[in-house]
Amino acid sequence: MSISKSATAPAAPSRREDKGPRKDGLAHAVALVRTAIYSVLATAYFICVGILSAWIFVLPAEKMRAALKIWVLGDMWLLRVIVGQKVEILGKEHIPTGPALVAAKHQSAWETQALLPVLPKGVIILKQELLKIPLYGWYARYFGMIPVNRASGPQALKQLAIDAKAALDRGAQIAIFPEGTRRLPGAPPDYKIGAVFLYEKLKVEMVPVALNSGLFWPRRRFVKYPGTITMSFLPPIEPGLKREDARARLEAAIETETARLVARAQAPSSARNRSART
Repeated sequence: MSISKSATAPAAPSRREDKGPRKDGLAHAVALVRTAIYSVLATAYFICVGILSAWIFVLPAEKMRAALKIWVLGDMWLLRVIVGQKVEILGKEHIPTGPALVAAKHQSAWETQALLPVLPKGVIILKQELLKIPLYGWYARYFGMIPVNRASGPQALKQLAIDAKAALDRGAQIAIFPEGTRRLPGAPPDYKIGAVFLYEKLKVEMVPVALNSGLFWPRRRFVKYPGTITMSFLPPIEPGLKREDARARLEAAIETETARLVARAQAPSSARNRSART
């Protein structure tokens, strides 16, 4: 998907701020109204589809992957039509088709669903508490999402490795967020041990993913802004590296590309268009 002539993204916040970037004046007010409309329709869509699709629980999950993708794409269509959020995918040649670890930057809730239609057999590593949410938790379990109990310490990593190995044996692409929680655009990186731990244990390639979603779907804010969210798949890190070497390569790849995507989104329209052509 190509870059559209969207509004300039709001400026990245200072590192002291706890919430994502916010526009001012009329732009914020219009985005707030559009977000409210989207939220009502998206909630109704989620509940209706969730209830009407309950019959799929009697079938094998692998046979119903198309239903998951359609569900997610429907929500992203609402985002596009109502909020004005478009999507651009870069590095499609690096999207894995077989068993792999996919380590993505985490700036908003957007990527927790946007990765699923892109990865052929994608599963997400998520907080165990999310499985308690009605409908969402039921479908997350059904489609093999991998819960992690972060309060369990070392035991959580041990169980995570077992569950991830089982998913790989089914041919899955396992998406993990190496920083563990959403980070503000421009905030200093804070990579945890989970991604490189799995990389080392599973002996599988790891595909870094950079993005700029936090500019348009700010963390800890209700409002969502129009614009083009870009997700960039980067060359995979081959298996077999030492843990610290793999971590250094992963962080360098994601942070360098994320900084480029954020800067491009914040540039004036003319500059963004020139960047897209180069």
